[in-house]
Amino acid sequence: MTKTQPAPLPMDTQVGLYRIEQLLAVGGFGLVYRARDPQGRAVAIKEYLPSTLCTRAPGQCQPQVRPECQALYRLGLRSFFEEGRALARIAHPAVVGVQNFVHAHGTVYLVMDYLQGASLQDYIIWARQRRQPHTLREGAIRTLLDQLLRGLRIVHQHGLLHLDIKPANILITDDDRAVLIDFGAARQVLQREGASWVKPMFTPGFAAPEMQRRDGAAWLGPWTDLYAVGACLYAAMVGSPPPEAPQRQQDDRVPATLQALRSVYSEVLREAARWCMMLDPAQRPPSVFALQQALAFRDEAQDASSGKWVSRLLGMLRRRRSGGGVSDRLSSQSP
Repeated sequence: MTKTQPAPLPMDTQVGLYRIEQLLAVGGFGLVYRARDPQGRAVAIKEYLPSTLCTRAPGQCQPQVRPECQALYRLGLRSFFEEGRALARIAHPAVVGVQNFVHAHGTVYLVMDYLQGASLQDYIIWARQRRQPHTLREGAIRTLLDQLLRGLRIVHQHGLLHLDIKPANILITDDDRAVLIDFGAARQVLQREGASWVKPMFTPGFAAPEMQRRDGAAWLGPWTDLYAVGACLYAAMVGSPPPEAPQRQQDDRVPATLQALRSVYSEVLREAARWCMMLDPAQRPPSVFALQQALAFRDEAQDASSGKWVSRLLGMLRRRRSGGGVSDRLSSQSP
């Protein structure tokens, strides 16, 4: 297994029609850059570059794949491309847009919308630092969750799973949209097929228990993403991630923690989080639509009222960010 992260592309490198101008994020699966298209517009480019399978020296463009990892590298590359191609067919304001694909330098690049804003994780941390009696107001949570579920429902209808939903991967843009970023299905393929080479690629607290099983691929489905949605709900209410699934299987304190918030959040919201976070996949909502029905998001009067809380929260966060607090997040900040 490699010990160091492959070096990023040199700045001003051409990737197809796009010119790389800044490294935005580094992860175990790839790198994300800001680039410019031929018209000078900013785009985000995600590069397939799994650090456990390949290396790249500073100043170079071509990754060097370990000989024994060639087949696994190609499998991951194909999954990365297929996932991106499927996302490109989705046009929804709550799902990051994929504009183009580029094959270059022995790997694949996804050209995506460049988005500015702050992640839900930023909002939760900021609210927690203010030591408020509650983390985020229920109206704000419900409005943002409504947008998130609308996008996730479309994703599932296209036969895709996200598999890495967490507050850091929910971007709240400057035009008040909650956007799902950084899909993780291709990472799951590498993890499943290359257990001896690829370290586990899930986020503790937000990963459903079936994602941590050796035969977990057979159990994955929309309910797996909904576990993570429930965990995001929990984090937005409590102000911290829920306990990891293996810990919960030994001593599950999630129901008691949610019950302790009964004077702050409605039973509907707390029950939605508890339902989504059931350890047994068969006991979770079978689909996004089932969860939407339970949350009664079709109540337009309630939606209109809760929107005021979102606007107020967004305004406060933007003022803080403009003063050097919360940094900008782009369309795939956690590769």
